[in-house]
Amino acid sequence: MNPSDQQRQVEASPLLEASRLRSSSRATRLRSALLRSPVGIVGLLIVGMVLLFAIAGPLITPHVPDEPNLRARFKPPGYSDAKGTYLLGTDQLGRDILSRVIVGSRVSVLVGVIAVVISGTIGVLLGVISAYVGGWTDVIIMRVADALLGIPFIILAIAISGAVGPGLVTLIALLGFTGWETYARITRGEVLVVRALDFVTAARVVGQRSWLVVLRHIVPNVLSSAIVLAALQVGTTILAESSLSFLGLGVQPPFVTWGLMLADGRQYIGSAWWMSTFPGIAITITVLGVVFLGDWLRDTLDPRLRGK
Repeated sequence: MNPSDQQRQVEASPLLEASRLRSSSRATRLRSALLRSPVGIVGLLIVGMVLLFAIAGPLITPHVPDEPNLRARFKPPGYSDAKGTYLLGTDQLGRDILSRVIVGSRVSVLVGVIAVVISGTIGVLLGVISAYVGGWTDVIIMRVADALLGIPFIILAIAISGAVGPGLVTLIALLGFTGWETYARITRGEVLVVRALDFVTAARVVGQRSWLVVLRHIVPNVLSSAIVLAALQVGTTILAESSLSFLGLGVQPPFVTWGLMLADGRQYIGSAWWMSTFPGIAITITVLGVVFLGDWLRDTLDPRLRGK
């Protein structure tokens, strides 16, 4: 190693050490904030359990989710036969409700996460462009957002599903490409505040290019709001997926989803209440867990709320 390389390594080592210390202190702060928040712990446990079901669902189900057993049709929770115990009962084809609830989490998580990533990315990008560029670009983007906000989502879903046809890809595209307007509005407001701060003005004065100013100084300061909104939107997206699948506009068989299970059980609600009750409970618990975790993230990442 030549002397110049040694000199650069010596100069860089304090910066690397400072970076590691900042990362360590940030992780410690998040961990301590989580331990002080019972709501955050409950939300993290629920979300972790749902993610476990979504990833390892077929490996931990007590029965094969799609295997019919006509001799065990409409059996109540706790029923047992030669094939085992059905803790949550069976449906009209004798399939195990618990196994189907576990496997059904996969589609809900998949749709919720991918749709939120798509809509969040589009919304943050358009919000930054709208606020930083301004002028007619700002006007056009915000008016398109207003137009989408003014269209009832269910009408838009019926129109698109009727034209393209229902399905998993259609549902993800529908939820992903129509949910960006909230991100764009919130990001635009954050960028308008950040771009007026002194450090952004100083970066412009010293001659930094506009895209560097945006990437280095503006985007990092508005991402926390987008992350919190995305965490809360996952629950809303799961509800939307279940609602559309229940109406026949979302995911179609042979996929197993909580919305389809609700649709199958609605006509038997009087005689086999467990068919629709347990998928409904799964949706409720999952959405509450996501909301709890998002609420904790908001309190932790928002500097205005840290001291409260």
